Amino acid sequence: MLLPLYALVVLIWGSTWIALKMQLGSVPVELSIAYRFGLAALLLFAWLLLTRQWRVPRGAAAPRVLGQGLCLFSLNFVCFMHASETLASGLAAVVFSSASIWNALLARIIYGRRLAPNVLAGSALGLSGLIVLFWPELQQGQHASWQGLAWALGGTLCFSCGNMLSASLQAMGYRPLHTNAWGMLTGTALLLVYALIAGLPWRFDLSLAYTGALLYLAIPGSVIAFTAYLTLVGRLGPEKAAYATVLFPIVALNISALFEGYAWTATGLLGLVLVMGGNMLVFRPQRWLQPSNFQKAKPPTLAG
Repeated sequence: MLLPLYALVVLIWGSTWIALKMQLGSVPVELSIAYRFGLAALLLFAWLLLTRQWRVPRGAAAPRVLGQGLCLFSLNFVCFMHASETLASGLAAVVFSSASIWNALLARIIYGRRLAPNVLAGSALGLSGLIVLFWPELQQGQHASWQGLAWALGGTLCFSCGNMLSASLQAMGYRPLHTNAWGMLTGTALLLVYALIAGLPWRFDLSLAYTGALLYLAIPGSVIAFTAYLTLVGRLGPEKAAYATVLFPIVALNISALFEGYAWTATGLLGLVLVMGGNMLVFRPQRWLQPSNFQKAKPPTLAG
């Protein structure tokens, strides 16, 4: 059951990067994300009502769901859509693949997991890979690309924080279907409030490219892939679940080369190999598909 979930996540999320790029244009970034998760939340709530699985997060779960909405379903994508303004979609996916390293580090900070030597080595290797990947921009002084890199790293950290919150909620007995629905609704509400306060122009693009990308991002990219991925987080733990992000760049960079004209170079290939190698070092290969004992041990109470 775990391998099909991994395949879903890799194939869907590996191809959503180009769809994010297609939404850049006349519609403000924040509104595009609100449209996506508003539609996804509507579909999830409809499913929960039809299947009589409705559940409202209460007590300590409520602020965690709020945090998940902020990290996973708003800030994360605001960062990555801004990153896509100056980065090829495939490069943004490479940066996102460092989520496995961030997850391991956050699990150490929050849950006291031992930070093994392979995690430290993988972190160093992954960081060196990102530097190699962006070395041409550094040499040419392309500050826009470095700004995009900063946005992408910020989005990845938000994603990893959301992973920790989801794992905590699942340890409390909440399924991803429930927390995703409420989290997406929360993220949508936060983005709409921001749009009102910031005075953003309320627009919608009726073009086939924009609406097609919106539907792909909302249904496969959000309803299906987020449910599959966060199910892996609950079963394997955040560190092992994020291993799926290691495979995203293979899909995303090839799509980027096909549709965006991304040119493979020796430096780019070396950087990609180093990033993926660093991520793979974070895990023990013979154990990465074994169920984690994450749910067996009650995690420490998170602040808030």
